[in-house]
Amino acid sequence: MANMTDVAKLANVSTATVSRVIQNPEAVKEKTRVKVLQAIEELNYQPNILARYFRRTETKTILVVVPSIMNNVFPQMIAGIDLIANQYGYKVLLGNTYQEPEKAYSYIEELKQKQVDGMILLTTKLDNDVIKDIADRYPVVLTSDFIDGLNVPTVAIDNISSSREAVEHLLQLGHRRVGMITGPLNSLLSRDRLKGYRQALLANEIEIESVLIQEGDHSYDSGYNQMNKFLALDDQPTAIFAANDSMAMGAIKAVKDQGHRVPEDVAVVGFDNIQFSEIFEPALTTIAQPLIEMGKRSMELLLKQIKGEPLTKKQHVLDTKLIIRDSCGYTKQP
Repeated sequence: MANMTDVAKLANVSTATVSRVIQNPEAVKEKTRVKVLQAIEELNYQPNILARYFRRTETKTILVVVPSIMNNVFPQMIAGIDLIANQYGYKVLLGNTYQEPEKAYSYIEELKQKQVDGMILLTTKLDNDVIKDIADRYPVVLTSDFIDGLNVPTVAIDNISSSREAVEHLLQLGHRRVGMITGPLNSLLSRDRLKGYRQALLANEIEIESVLIQEGDHSYDSGYNQMNKFLALDDQPTAIFAANDSMAMGAIKAVKDQGHRVPEDVAVVGFDNIQFSEIFEPALTTIAQPLIEMGKRSMELLLKQIKGEPLTKKQHVLDTKLIIRDSCGYTKQP
């Protein structure tokens, strides 16, 4: 049986456009509307409209959408969400988008068709207008990404100041050539962490060198590969700030494989404080996000919306903490 994604592919449009043709056709240009209607007819697609009316008004189920379940940050956030959900008799469904915006749109359709009572987006690549539109009409919480100027219920950290603190710690230890392995720069979160790195260098009158900034993809392998690029430089960095712990661990492995030592030759700081960071060798200095608390706060915000309670505060920015361990060469806690 054909679904909305099949129709979108055949008509060469987004699933959001297919949804608009079905629900509000006059809002779509005629040429696009005709293409979509032809695809619907060719595939014999039948929108689940009747089910919307006969389904119970409350499903006691919420949907958590993640860009990649392989990311070590999200399980702890989901655990926090599930703790609060269970207390109030809600089930938690998980939607993995595999970094594909079209999959996120298909999950939004489940929300629109009342198959779930609300949705928590654990970071997203959706357009701001799309996020605002669904948040205006349905219970939605955006978690991890703080988008300035977007008046949507949000739980996040200050990625800029947190990254700045991590880099300033390395500068205080005497490092002047500090490299950074960023996350994917099409992500606001990654750009904010890069901004914190830049701010720390500028505040200390250190020149920002493009050769000392390499883009990773949050994976261990990308940390390893980008660290090898730094090690190939004639004037190598003496310290590295990686935008997440997995990349920091990959960077440390690359340093060791090249016959160098951490932190004696290269100091490394990560971000997130995932569970493995404390037992990694050497133990990783990192910025700790309150991941479980972020999940709990997100579910509490979502429940208020589901119950129709007014939100006195929509933007929740939680505190992070610099956890100093062996990988930066200074283990004494301040």
